[in-house]
Amino acid sequence: MIEFFFDCSSPWTYLAFHNVQPLARELDVPIKWRPFMVGGIFNTINPSVYAQREQPVPAKARYMLKDLHDWARHAGLSIKMPPSVFPVNSVKVMRACLMLEPQGRLVPFATAAFEAYWRDDLDISQDEVVAEVARRAGAEPAPLMEAIAAPEVKAALKANTDELIARGGFGSPTLFVGGEDMYFGNDRLELIRAAVLRARDTA
Repeated sequence: MIEFFFDCSSPWTYLAFHNVQPLARELDVPIKWRPFMVGGIFNTINPSVYAQREQPVPAKARYMLKDLHDWARHAGLSIKMPPSVFPVNSVKVMRACLMLEPQGRLVPFATAAFEAYWRDDLDISQDEVVAEVARRAGAEPAPLMEAIAAPEVKAALKANTDELIARGGFGSPTLFVGGEDMYFGNDRLELIRAAVLRARDTA
């Protein structure tokens, strides 16, 4: 199994979310989707992210933007960086991902959320945008918006965030192979492929 901890507010996570799915199909392994709040991790254990945003190294920032667009082109995706609202509060869409997972609709909803924010430049913190994302994913907006306000949904998202911290994670996307073998970022998928094959050989 590949565990995929993700937050839709990250462009690199958009890439990894897109790219890990054909890899999992090729390897015939399931993906366990784990929505969490990356802001909770930054606030708790990785505040250096905020410092880098406030005082970026210009040459590095230019290259990272080029690198992002190179990866997006390679994946066949369109990414607007930075979007009009950045960073964005993604808590509502991440709660919705949790709610829709048992119905088998997490992937279409998360795909629509990623596209709304990173392709269409929509503010996914707004209720009307979350409702539009739900419609794009074939979900009824009204009951979903009501459900994501429930205390148990809020607690479940926080529990995923706390779990990732406890397991050594520090950002999004974070992936695990076999429960313990951790990888971070879109550019680690070839290492994940090797890890899955290695685990299969030793099983």
